[in-house]
This record gives sequence, C-alpha cells and structure tokens, in this order.
Amino acid sequence: MRDKDYSDIINLPHHISKVHPRMSIQDRAAQFSPFAALTGHQEAINETARMVDEKLDLDEYQLLEINVQLNEIKDHIKSSPRVMMTYFKKDNKKKGGIYFKISDKVKKVDDFEQYILFQNGVKISFHDIYDIETIHYE
Repeated sequence: MRDKDYSDIINLPHHISKVHPRMSIQDRAAQFSPFAALTGHQEAINETARMVDEKLDLDEYQLLEINVQLNEIKDHIKSSPRVMMTYFKKDNKKKGGIYFKISDKVKKVDDFEQYILFQNGVKISFHDIYDIETIHYE
C-alpha cells in the first residue's frame, strides 16, 4: 500500500449537483442524531426512576381512631357526610404505592366487604386508610 497525499484531487472544484437540491444544515445534522436502537429502553429507565412510597404500618391507637371515625360516618350516612381522608393505593408495577388525599361525600360504608365508597366512585379498603382528617355533616 502506498502513501497517498491526495495532491491529485485536493485542488479540484467542489461538485454541485444540477439534479439534487442542496441539503439544509438541519437535514444534514439529522443524519447523525441518535436513534432508538433499543425500543422501550427509555420507558424502562423512566419506570425505574419513578418513585413510590412504602405502606406505613399503623399502631393500635391509630387503628382504633380510624374505627371510631368510620362508625361515626356510618351513623350519619343518610346525611352524606363529607370526609377528608388520606389513603394508600398500591402500585400495579412496583412494590409500594402512593398516598392520596380525597375530599368527597361518602355514599356507603360496607363493614362486611370492609370498604368505604365515595360519591365520585372512589372505593377504598379499610386496610388502606391512613388517616381520616375531617368529617363535615350537612
């Protein structure tokens, strides 16, 4: 293999096509932009980075207080009491979940199935209730 210094072509004029239009700088740059070689890779990274909470255990006093408040709500269910509550919702993809707050009128308290149903359709298991902050009667 011989050394080539390209002296035979270095001073030739730059070719400009008469058939193809000149490519814009943005189109030229796009040729070198990254592509998604691994389909779903970014979604997997985003899922891993998504934060969830661990469900907190309640002590006997907290459980007793929630039970007293649920009984009070049941006693006034005909007046549709408005309740502000914090509850835990298990995550479908990861271990753990997220704590939510709800403020709505209660439609039903079911002791047998152990859930509370709000008028907006949200159904919360007694076991997922973290705190009942306020109860308003109308």
